[in-house]
Amino acid sequence: MDEKEELGSFDPNIPEEGPSAPPAGWLEDVHGYQSHNGEDENPLYPPPPAYNPQPELNRNTSVPNVRVPTISEDVARDALLKFVESKWRYSSKPARNLTFKELKPITVYRYRLETYTETRTSGWKFEPYNGQVVDGPQYGVSPPPWDIPVAMPQTFTDIVEKVRVPHSCLVKTCHMCAGCGRTRCISCSGRGQKRCTACHGKGHRVQHGNHKRSSGTRRCSSCHGRGRKRCNSCQGLGFKICSVCHGSQNLLHFIQLTVTWKNNISDFIPDRQPDFPDKKFEKVTGDPFFVDESILVYPIQGFPDQEICDVSTKMINEHLERFSSTSRILQQRQTIELVPLTHAHYTYSGKDYSFFVYGVENQVFASKYPSACSIL
Repeated sequence: MDEKEELGSFDPNIPEEGPSAPPAGWLEDVHGYQSHNGEDENPLYPPPPAYNPQPELNRNTSVPNVRVPTISEDVARDALLKFVESKWRYSSKPARNLTFKELKPITVYRYRLETYTETRTSGWKFEPYNGQVVDGPQYGVSPPPWDIPVAMPQTFTDIVEKVRVPHSCLVKTCHMCAGCGRTRCISCSGRGQKRCTACHGKGHRVQHGNHKRSSGTRRCSSCHGRGRKRCNSCQGLGFKICSVCHGSQNLLHFIQLTVTWKNNISDFIPDRQPDFPDKKFEKVTGDPFFVDESILVYPIQGFPDQEICDVSTKMINEHLERFSSTSRILQQRQTIELVPLTHAHYTYSGKDYSFFVYGVENQVFASKYPSACSIL
């Protein structure tokens, strides 16, 4: 018997699964939006602004003089004790009984540039069509992507908003099932049954006894002698409800506009202390004694640390080049923070040690500590 006949026939009217996304040319072009199908979204470059915003040259970008903060021995000791408590192998005895030699404050500036941008992308999306309103071209022409009003969130906050482009809807036959509402089951090739794996489709299995003479065959208990079993994937139907249109046979296509507001941040701290890892500064805060905010900020001038001035110029130029072509720059902000850093030198049991206290939070970094508890 032919294998196809043995396993049953299938309905030729039920199509195989088509592509998961509409094929090329399936959807019409909409003016102002790139022609594309599928799941990916295309960037929509902003049109030139009505005016080109320029940094305000007459704005005061001079930075006031600041005093390097200092900490007392009690504060340094308390910070070290909290650090030791978080390390289960460390004993608190050295922290309680050490003798300070010097608390040396170190000037650490952190420059930060924030550029708040708005980016718009678009892509064709679809949903099962069940009689909902179709806002299509019959109601007018779809507005250009950058003319669609979207409420702006609070400045310097990251958020994503998705908007359906007006008058971009259209109804099309489902590309997955060709409008049938169901697709042929791949697991059983649409026959509803599969060959029994226990007996390999024979309906019986070889039975082995204790001796060769007692060997024989017996009816397969898995398929009850039929040689085939119901397909568990489609429950024996030979088809499945279309996973794209969910049986509705048609899809409502529309252009989805994705608006992304993002605060792009660049930080810089001069590497002036080789014994202290600069990455530790990323998790602590400082005192922002200088804040400058505008649509576009101007590079800092006249700051005592020339490296900060140079980095300000470099970062501002980099942000303008990186973001102005693909996004709208809505606001910029530059700050200079004084990040507390104190190098504490001390002695314990006749030996010299040191640790750092850093950040407003008084975090501690110690590359060496006098003793550790022994584990028995």
